[in-house]
Amino acid sequence: MRSVARRASQDELKKQVGFKAVDDYVKSGTVIGLGTGSTAAFAVERVGEKLKSGELKDIIAIPTSIRTKEQAEGLGIPLATLDTHSDLDVAIDGADEVDPALNLVKGGGGALFREKIVEMCAKKFIVIVDESKLCDGLGPGFPVPVEIVPFCHEHTMRQIAALPALAGCEPVLRLGNVANNQKDGDEPAITDNGNYIVDLKCSPQRPCGRWRTAQGDGGCGGPWPLHRHDHRLHCGWL
Repeated sequence: MRSVARRASQDELKKQVGFKAVDDYVKSGTVIGLGTGSTAAFAVERVGEKLKSGELKDIIAIPTSIRTKEQAEGLGIPLATLDTHSDLDVAIDGADEVDPALNLVKGGGGALFREKIVEMCAKKFIVIVDESKLCDGLGPGFPVPVEIVPFCHEHTMRQIAALPALAGCEPVLRLGNVANNQKDGDEPAITDNGNYIVDLKCSPQRPCGRWRTAQGDGGCGGPWPLHRHDHRLHCGWL
């Protein structure tokens, strides 16, 4: 019973921060980025509510995943892509970890590639988290996701593991459901882009700090440089 109550309490916190982010930062006549995940879903819900009530008008939204696109369509939120609307006023999303310097880990839900592209196009990036996502250093508490192409993925994983900056990290291929990093199947998890995800399990003695795996990948050609978010939060509601 305690775990059920704790879950309900955490869901209520997620709803509160998701709603507040939309109430404070989404204005009529703007282009917005819609994140992916359990917390971001509440922000999407709020946008739909305010459009239906007439509090918001003339909104165009860019979803960061197929899941978010389907939710937004069900709520009647007008959608577009970066091909036609690449200048966003604001993007709202959750995070898996936030360190004291406001660096983020994202990608637990498997949408890290599209999230990073959309959110980098926004003038403001609003990250909504509860206190359970705060940490002293990135990595030990939540494996850091890296999206890689399927071609020769085992080779790519070896190249990632060999990077000096990742000494002590173990790359693990995500299996089963792409939307979580728990092994719940035998086949590789497939992202919306048709790629695989490698979750880097870091040692508590060596948190990730500010390393950047893919930007210096030594020519292995596999990992996308999108496994973590380096730009700072404009606001974090706890």
